[in-house]
Amino acid sequence: MNINLTDKSALVTGSTAGIGLATAKGLAAAGAKVVVNGRKQASVDVAIAKIKVDVPGSRVAGVAADVSTAEGCATLVEKASAVDILVNNTGIFEPKDFFAIEDEDWTRFFEVNVMSGVRMSRALMPGMLARNWGRIVFISSESGLNIPKEMIHYGMTKTAQLAVARGLAELTAGTGVTVNSVLPGPTRSEGVEEFLVAMAKDAGVAVDEMAATFVKEQRPSSLLQRFASVEEVANMVVYAASKEASATNGAALRVEGGIVRTIG
Repeated sequence: MNINLTDKSALVTGSTAGIGLATAKGLAAAGAKVVVNGRKQASVDVAIAKIKVDVPGSRVAGVAADVSTAEGCATLVEKASAVDILVNNTGIFEPKDFFAIEDEDWTRFFEVNVMSGVRMSRALMPGMLARNWGRIVFISSESGLNIPKEMIHYGMTKTAQLAVARGLAELTAGTGVTVNSVLPGPTRSEGVEEFLVAMAKDAGVAVDEMAATFVKEQRPSSLLQRFASVEEVANMVVYAASKEASATNGAALRVEGGIVRTIG
């Protein structure tokens, strides 16, 4: 299968690192014109430079905007204009005991992880429907199905993303627009790597050993039995954004290494 997106434009929120950056690179490699997004202009510029090096000839631009706020989403929509592919990737995570999670934490996680995608989809999906072609992909998580006891507020937002994505998919019936979710499992993004480094230091072991231990102890049902790479997750996102994925709609596409013990 040859995914060709040379006539399409894409926007990936939170794409200066991790899964977002890998997705932006993947879409650029498939020929799409890509808009990178991050909160700071400096990180956006670095991400653009990385993509241009890794994908020679790529068409990539960037917009600095904080999509955790309504104002930031409005800025991004205005500067990015109409796009054919929207990847709602922006997200935060934080291990925290439930009884220590304050109201402000719940609100912050919901604004960043859920409302960013709601606002961006509300602004850009009408254009896709009018043009009768579009792709919206929410980066959810297996934690939206298996709520982690150490991050209940995070798991809640990932479940909410699944609900929003499925609801939006219902609005696309009979059109060339699709809305899907991608559910990564443990993935060695930069943020997770920092988390593993800190844990490894505290335990006095190597980072790779800590990564293997984490999956074994915290995600024992994993069939992959390791962290996924950001590229492995991005591959699924690029497929969901492709023309070839035209019959995939309203789906929760799992890239979690078999952690979830269900058939459906």
